[in-house]
Amino acid sequence: MTPSATTDLRRTWEAAAPGWARWEPAYTEGFRAATDAMLDMAGVSPGMRVLDVACGAGSQTLLAAERVGPAGRVVATDIAASMLDHVQRNAAAAGLGNIAVRVAAADEVDTALPGEGPFDAAICRMALMHFPAPGQALQAICRTLRPGARFAALVFSTPAGNPMMAEPMAILRRHAGKAPPPPGTPGIFALGGDGVLEGLLRQEGFGAVEVRRLPAGLSFAGAAEALAMLREAAGAYRAVAAELDETTRALAWQEVEEALSRHVTPRGFEARLEVMVGAGTVPG
Repeated sequence: MTPSATTDLRRTWEAAAPGWARWEPAYTEGFRAATDAMLDMAGVSPGMRVLDVACGAGSQTLLAAERVGPAGRVVATDIAASMLDHVQRNAAAAGLGNIAVRVAAADEVDTALPGEGPFDAAICRMALMHFPAPGQALQAICRTLRPGARFAALVFSTPAGNPMMAEPMAILRRHAGKAPPPPGTPGIFALGGDGVLEGLLRQEGFGAVEVRRLPAGLSFAGAAEALAMLREAAGAYRAVAAELDETTRALAWQEVEEALSRHVTPRGFEARLEVMVGAGTVPG
């Protein structure tokens, strides 16, 4: 990743960090089963040293730390230092002393963590599809892992499986005059096509590759809360909206809220999502 791309990505996620931390509990609840599957497929177990790449506010970091126990250690990395501040506060509140945080872009983790590896497992939740160069990131992650270690990533599947996420992005891109991103372009659904995630892992040298499709969901009191989550926490949506003038941006978000209202039930806002977990083993 070029220095300018790193700077742009850092700026995007630093700006989203407060919102991401605010809405993290909704993701924790709605993605808990899929997150557990990611940890299972990475083989996270007591006593391990685990790398969490692009950790965000870190609810999965805490779950990994609970699994490895006091004899283990989790190193959480993110390109945004503000995200790591939330991880540290959440770890302290949970009484977990086996978590360390480091500022690092995903494709630099092999050089940014001197003395920390090799790791017994690595995870990446809801971030791999956003990386400008996911192959380079996987190569860097692989270099931090011991032979036989497992890596697992959780990503969104396809637009068809995630209308709650796809429709708002399509609305924002239309107002910005942007065509749908071509295949292979970083974005929410970049790795969701048939065979894409599996092919990427194999291409970067991982063996015993396994991919599972799993349900997830998001629940809020109403469409206004869902809209607030997208506006405050979702860096990809914020980045597109930031390109619009104030009037157009207001119209676009109004249309997004109307689309989100279709997911409101008598119980509140309920969106069914589909995710994928891909995992592979570092060659011996």
